[in-house]
Formats: sequence, C-alpha cells, structure tokens
Amino acid sequence: MSTAEERTMHFAEIDTGDYRIYAGAIERPRQFGYVAAVVVMSTDQAIAKREAFRDENLAGGYGWATPAEALRFAINAGKEAVMCRIGMRA
Repeated sequence: MSTAEERTMHFAEIDTGDYRIYAGAIERPRQFGYVAAVVVMSTDQAIAKREAFRDENLAGGYGWATPAEALRFAINAGKEAVMCRIGMRA
C-alpha cells in the first residue's frame, strides 16, 4: 500500500428474477482481508427501480482471505435476501 492508504475494491453483479445483486469486496484498511458488501435492486418494470436490500458490512466485517471469497459470500447473501425476503424493503 502507498502512503495514501489505497484500498482495492472488486465488484460482481448478477440478475436473480426481478432483482439485480451488486456484490463488493473491499480491502480492509490496516487489517487482513476483504469485507463483503451487497446491494439488491428491484428491476421490476411495473415499479421504479429501487433499492430493496443493502448490507455494507456482511458477517460483521469478517476479513475474507481473497476477494473471490468475499464476493461469493456477498452474492449468496443477496440471493438469500431475494429468496427469503430477509430484510427486504417494501
């Protein structure tokens, strides 16, 4: 890392039914690993596009060893929110 404390971010997105899942893996500052984050957006054409779920600190900020692991966890959390409507906004 440079003196400016640059952090690496990795992103992935997938469509699940009427929702798009945006997953992120953000390198933790001054600590080991990557934090997983997820945003789920409704893509239903009948209503305006809106945020249905967001968690920027999945698993309590656990430091995943690789960005791929953090992204996989975030995508699965988004799928679970869609399938079970856990924490979804009306």
